[in-house]
Amino acid sequence: MSTPDDPHSSLDELSQDTQPGLLREFLEFLRYNKKWWLAPIVIVMLLIMGLVVLSGTGAAPFIYTLF
Repeated sequence: MSTPDDPHSSLDELSQDTQPGLLREFLEFLRYNKKWWLAPIVIVMLLIMGLVVLSGTGAAPFIYTLF
């Protein structure tokens, strides 16, 4: 039986909460730490990663015509 001052009762409540997703956590990090200059870097890196992944598929001929 837990009392109101029992630290385990708050841990039980915290364990029931769902964790935010990666994108939401990253946006909260940007807002809290005021690191908005990181957003364009991450977006460009994600776009380049998407092109690399798509270059190994059937979409490669269409991607190569962009360059």
